[in-house]
Amino acid sequence: MGVTQTEGSIFIHQKKYAKTLLEKFRLKDCKSVCTPLVATDKLQREDGSEATDESLYKKMVGSLLYLTATRPDIMFSASLLARFMHNPSKKHYGAAKRVLRYIQGTIDYGIEYVAGKSALLIGYCDSDWSGSEDDRKSTSGYAFSFGSGTFAWASVKQQSVALSTVEAEYMSAAEATSQAIWLRLVLEDFGEEQTTTTTLFCDSTSAIAMAKNPVFHQKSKHIDKKFHFIRDEIQKGVIELIYCKGEEQIADIFTKALHRDRFCYLRSLLGVKSASTLEGSVEM
Repeated sequence: MGVTQTEGSIFIHQKKYAKTLLEKFRLKDCKSVCTPLVATDKLQREDGSEATDESLYKKMVGSLLYLTATRPDIMFSASLLARFMHNPSKKHYGAAKRVLRYIQGTIDYGIEYVAGKSALLIGYCDSDWSGSEDDRKSTSGYAFSFGSGTFAWASVKQQSVALSTVEAEYMSAAEATSQAIWLRLVLEDFGEEQTTTTTLFCDSTSAIAMAKNPVFHQKSKHIDKKFHFIRDEIQKGVIELIYCKGEEQIADIFTKALHRDRFCYLRSLLGVKSASTLEGSVEM
């Protein structure tokens, strides 16, 4: 991991590692693409294409997962491809190569953390209902920032099938709440205790209503009880679920493949940018 320091910010990246990957998989001279995945493509276990080299595919996807340490913009792509480690097809392999072609065009990208910002923990959570073509399970995504730049993120397939978009969003919010509680404890150990409620932005008004109102019985009676702890955390003042417009939902980038304009916009909100935009930088 590389660290570039400027007068007012710190920039972390994995440029050297990314170059090594492109050379390792013989793609250092490949043509770059604007997004890691094609928004209209749906990957599934049985897609009718021939099988590919499983060992090579595992190495490629495993390498991409290491790159997500400073590249949240490929988090969804890497986690999606990791679902097909067993018996991958040529289509899966082609999708993995496309992610590397995206890396080729963004090889010096990383995350910038700007000094002097408010040290306040803020989170975003979202889900893509029934996104998996194989078992119809949804994908949860969340991101947390602490002043500037995202520093914690995830893209995870939910363990059970959601019966509605509201349920999928509610389970995503519960998972993000669990992460927020842990982050608050870690920050307290670092001397950055969060004395105020942690704001968690969600773009589903129904999921927010379900979390705030225990009597919201009709839509929530079939949801696993373990997800309802979010109500206790709201009542304690630990978490506050706030509505945000879908257009501003940063966590959307962790739940599905997006078109170019949408993807680039959310990538910038994550704090992911090119090292060439930094001024007065010093490599460490």
